[in-house]
Parts: sequence; structure tokens; C-alpha cells
Amino acid sequence: MTPPDLFLQGDAYERFMGRWSRRLAPSLVDFAAVAAQDSVLDVGSGTGALTFAIAEAVPTANVTGIDPSSAYVRDSQARASGGHVRFLVGDAQALDFPTASFDSTLSLLVMTFIPDPVRALSEMTRVTRPGGIVSAAVWDYGEGMEMLRVFWDEVVAADPAVAARDERNMPLCRPGELAALWRAGGLENVEERPITIDLAFSGFDDYWLPFLGGQGPAGAYTMSLADASRASLEDRLRERLLGGRDDGPFTLRARAWAVKGQRR
Repeated sequence: MTPPDLFLQGDAYERFMGRWSRRLAPSLVDFAAVAAQDSVLDVGSGTGALTFAIAEAVPTANVTGIDPSSAYVRDSQARASGGHVRFLVGDAQALDFPTASFDSTLSLLVMTFIPDPVRALSEMTRVTRPGGIVSAAVWDYGEGMEMLRVFWDEVVAADPAVAARDERNMPLCRPGELAALWRAGGLENVEERPITIDLAFSGFDDYWLPFLGGQGPAGAYTMSLADASRASLEDRLRERLLGGRDDGPFTLRARAWAVKGQRR
């Protein structure tokens, strides 16, 4: 099946993960305790879910989102209103800001994809003022992100040779791993907790079609399959999720691990 034309980069991400990022973002803002008048950096802002959540929760905060994708930055900046939000092209591993520029630095669903997360955390800490908060959240790909767990369980059951591509192998997605990184990075008063949201799907297509946008490891794997293999995977997922029903709504759980710590 050929993905529809609407699967441009931003649209594809939005349908696959962005809608759930927006659900998760406010909980991270609360957890990080962003305060009025704070200057906040969102590292890996993508389509702007966290940046806009901060701006909505704390309208007097000044929020900067950085992302390596100029397309995401242009789109996000076009949707920004007022003078409290801006988006810039930037690399988490080499932040182009002076030391102690921000009251807090946050990152949503990005740390697992950064090639050198130790360096990225060092940079996030450097640009945060002493006593400021550095916080992040990542999906629990091993057990808690059921949308992807169901997918990879069916993939690996059919072809054990692709087990290494299962997102349960992603770094920093297991309990305690983010907290260990934060402590190793010299942050104080480190706290890690789960954040759980529900993913409500209107029917099977609402679950399946976003995989055809080629986003993330699961989407890339889906679109690498021959048509017959992709159709077989679709059938197995349909049976697993609907249990013989023709179609209908269903809900899956999504858990993320969130961490925060203070810069010395």
C-alpha cells in the first residue's frame, strides 16, 4: 500500500507520534515546575509540542525551541504568536548559547535518539543557571508504550531475525537509566517518575495508517517490507487489536519515564 500524499514530514510525524507528544508535554511541564517569568530551552523541539505546552501553561515564560530540522523550525515558528516563543535551528550536542542562559532546560522524547546523550546533557546543564532545572522524558519502549510494543511483538514473532531493530533496545528507555545519566552528569536532587497517558484510537486505520508515513524505527521497518509482507503484518495487528471485531475504537497505554535534576 502506497502512503497517501499527505504524509509530508511534519504531517507524518504528527499522525504517528506528535498527537501523543502533545498529550504528554503538559505533564512534563508540571513535573519540571516551570515558573512564571522563566527563560526555558526546549531541546529537540520538533513540531513544537513541548514549547507550546510551556507557553500555554506559563504564558509569561520566554521559551526557545531548538531542533536540527530547519523544516520543523520554520513550521513551528510560523505557528508561534506573541514575543515569548521562538524556534531556532540547533544541535543538542553543541548548543549555541552562553553558559547559564536559561532558568530551565527541557527535552521531550529526544534523548534516546541523540548520538551522544552524555554530551547533550552536559550542554543542557551548561546553558542552565545554577540551581535551575534540567528535565527530560522518553517513552518506555520496552514495556510501557503499547502502541509500539504490540507492533514489535508481532514483527519479531514473525521474523526473529529483526529483533535487534525492536525499539525495546533503545537507550535510556528503561526505569532508572535517565536518573543514572542525570546523576553521572553531576545534577543534584535527581528525581525520576513514570508519566502515563491513554492513546485512544477511533479504529484500526487510526492505529495502522500512521506507520505508513515511515516515521521512526517502526515506520521505517514497515515501509521497508514488500507489499505482501506489509499486508500480512497489517492483518496480524488487526486481529491482535480487534480480536475478531470488524472494527471499532480501542485504547492503549503509553508510559514515559521523566527525570529532573538541579544544576549545581
